[in-house]
This record gives sequence, C-alpha cells and structure tokens, in this order.
Amino acid sequence: MVAARWERLGKIFDPTEHALPNGCKEFAQSPQALVFDDFVRIYFATRQVDPGNGKYLSHIAYVDMDRGLRSVQAVSDHTVIPLGNLGCFDEHGIFPLNVVRHGDVILGYTCGWTRRVSVSVDTAVGLVISRDNGRTFQRVADGPVLASSLHEPCLVGDAFVRIIDGSFHMWYMFGTGWRQFRANEPPDRTYKIGHAVSDDGIHWMKEEARQIVPDRLGADESQALPTVIEIGGRYHMFFCYRQSFDFRKTKGRGYRIGHAWSDDLRHWTRDDDNPLLETEDGAWDSDMQCYPNVFECDGRVLMLYNGNAFGRYGFGVAELKS
Repeated sequence: MVAARWERLGKIFDPTEHALPNGCKEFAQSPQALVFDDFVRIYFATRQVDPGNGKYLSHIAYVDMDRGLRSVQAVSDHTVIPLGNLGCFDEHGIFPLNVVRHGDVILGYTCGWTRRVSVSVDTAVGLVISRDNGRTFQRVADGPVLASSLHEPCLVGDAFVRIIDGSFHMWYMFGTGWRQFRANEPPDRTYKIGHAVSDDGIHWMKEEARQIVPDRLGADESQALPTVIEIGGRYHMFFCYRQSFDFRKTKGRGYRIGHAWSDDLRHWTRDDDNPLLETEDGAWDSDMQCYPNVFECDGRVLMLYNGNAFGRYGFGVAELKS
C-alpha cells in the first residue's frame, strides 16, 4: 500500500439529537454500513437503562443517510432485533451487528452479551436474517454460531463476515482471560483477533486460539472489532486496540485505530501508521477512536468510527486518501 492517511470528516450522527426506540437516549456504538442504491443504512448499538437494576441493555437501531453521508434521512423507530430469551447468550444486549448481503437476504452476525457473577459479562456470536431489506432481523436459533471453546475460554464476539471466492470468512475477537490488575478494583479482560471459515455461514471452523494480528502494546493489549476490505489487490484490516486496564479515564491508554495487511488472508503484517488516523486536541475523537467499519461507496473508501466516551455522543467518518 502506498503512503496513505485518513482525512477526518467529522462527526455525522449524534444520538442525543434524535428520538431513539425503547427510550434510548445516548450511545450510537459500532456503526456498520449497508449501502443501498440511493442511501446508506448505518446500524448502531444504543443503550436502554434496565428498570430492574439500573444497568444498561444494548439494542440495535439504524440511521439512513444520503450516500455522501452528509444528511440524515430517517432514524428507525424500532429496534431491529429483540433481545434474547431468559438465560440465552444475548439476554442483556446485542453489540455490535455486522451485516452482509447473501442472495436475496441480509445476514446479520450479532455479538450477544450476558451478565456474569464473578466478572461483568460474557459474549458470543449469533446469526440473524433479514428478508425486508434490513428493517428487521429474525434469529436462526436461540443459541450462538460461534462461542467459547477449548482454547478460547471467554468473550467471543465482534464478528466481521465477508464472502470471498465462495467461502465465508469471519474475523472476530476472543478473550484470553480476565485478570485483576490492581487490588480493590474489578477484573479487566484481554482479547485478541482470530479468524474462522465456513461453507454456509452457520457452521464455522476456527483457527483455534491463533492470534492473527501482532501486539503493539505487549501481551496486555486488547484488540477489538476488525473490519476487512480489499484495496488494490491486497486485504486490509482495521480494528481498535487499547491497554487492557486503566483505559477508561487515563489519556493515552484508550482505544486507537490499528491496521494490518495481508496477501493471503492468513498472514497479517501490522502497520498502524500507514494509514494513520490523527487526533486533534479538543475534538470529539481526541481521547478515543474506536469501533471502525470500513466500506466503499461511490469510489470512496470510508471509515465509520466512534470517538470519545465509547460512542456515547455518536459517530463520525474519515476518508482514505493516498
């Protein structure tokens, strides 16, 4: 890849300025684009306060924007998937939703959240299908299609799926474990990016516990939300990474956008600085840049991403320039 950079085009959607379903008032996390002929539908995760305990429940909604991502055309008045049944892997939230066209349907790969006792959450990947152009999705089953296994003990999620040469490829995160880094503080999790393949999008074969992207911050680096695109005959992965602990309030330890490239979808070379998404003091994304989704529209390579506070006040866009 020739020298390239991301041109930050600013924040394009603020959930606090719109009426959201289920009484949600803040958060538009992990924006994921689905391009139509005359608009772009962007799915995102928003949050509802659980009246039973005051904790958050994550729901999926969407905003339709013009293909230039300059104006909002509509915001969904409904959540596109109900939360999971009692005791299921997605009972307490869905975040994110990755979408991919397949024939005359749209497949959606969910990250379902369920609360735990000794640690805060666990996650797994579910499959949903839309037959109404992505307005609503229905579960294939109550259980996940990818979950914890022998060498991936927890926190499987953040699936990004694409069909390449007739095969389904999934890049996802898997947890290496939980650890209490400091006394008198709750444990924090560490996760890496893995890869799985499938013939049908339902039954998956993992490259079990193989971390495919090298660490930049050491063993305690957490990597999340991969997105893969082909540019000029080479595959490029963008993701976010951070320190595994003390990342919520300490500047410099929160999420940033990472990058790796591959010629064979198996071996990945990390190169975060090309292209680089720069920061600007005092901007909406000055403290954090996370949850990227890269796609092509009208000859432009665009990246949706969240900024400060994990997307509490929305998401923005950057364009790849070379």
